[in-house]
Amino acid sequence: MRRIAFHRRAACALVLSFCAAVPLAANADPASLQARHAQLADELRRSDFGQPIHIESRQSGSVLQGDVYAVLDHPFERVRDALRQPSNWCDILILPFNTKYCHAVQGSNGPGLLMRIGRKFDQPLEQAHKLMLDWHALAADGRYVEVRLSAEDGPVGTRDYHIVVSAVPLEGGRTFMRLGYSYGFGMAGKLAMRAYLATAGADKVGFTRDGDGKGARPHYIGGMRGAVERNAMRYYLAIDAYLDSLRAPPDQRPERRLNAWFDATERYPQQLHEMDKKTYVATKRMEIERQRVLVQ
Repeated sequence: MRRIAFHRRAACALVLSFCAAVPLAANADPASLQARHAQLADELRRSDFGQPIHIESRQSGSVLQGDVYAVLDHPFERVRDALRQPSNWCDILILPFNTKYCHAVQGSNGPGLLMRIGRKFDQPLEQAHKLMLDWHALAADGRYVEVRLSAEDGPVGTRDYHIVVSAVPLEGGRTFMRLGYSYGFGMAGKLAMRAYLATAGADKVGFTRDGDGKGARPHYIGGMRGAVERNAMRYYLAIDAYLDSLRAPPDQRPERRLNAWFDATERYPQQLHEMDKKTYVATKRMEIERQRVLVQ
């Protein structure tokens, strides 16, 4: 029984820490994303994150949804050119601790990302969950970029993954970006999530404040929405770390990405701390080297 419970908790941690995809209603054009920036402008300027970020999350029945809106300190051309290359996405998605492998492939529906998602840092690749994400660039011009990834099935009874990242240029060489995601779950997924949230994830919180915000220390939401928010921040920080690494010479970029992502997550230890930096960097160096070769 202990072994079964452990595997359920581990599988659910896998689900909650990766299941990234996009809200059901995605921005379809630059005008809607620009309008959203105007709506959030004041909040972004006074953001509690220490940088212009806004996070939203919600659950509707058996679907979890989340959005991260952020002003990136990168020119739009850099963001657009990075996001519209499938192989660059593997350099982004390998940064979170539980991504064990990513390789750009040509699938039955066109370009895709072959991934392996595991438990933190100590799981053999063959035991990690295999996930195939279809990749589509819907727009990539001088004023708007939108990339979508999707998968019908995921681990532990999850389904209907949709990832959308869209961006528009701002004045001053900056970019406004939206990272949205959604996924559905059945009874098996629901039970696994409950087991995780009652055990290993019991003390985990998100970023949205719970209640009126009064008191010496703020209280944050937990549960499934908390998990969605933590994951959303991890992937936003991965994109930002990747873009920042492009300022360095090519041979220095992988190491720069690793250090930038880990240091950024440590700014929010209550939500995102998982392991020490030495362990993280050593593990990721091995995984980055491994993803150069196609592993089915």
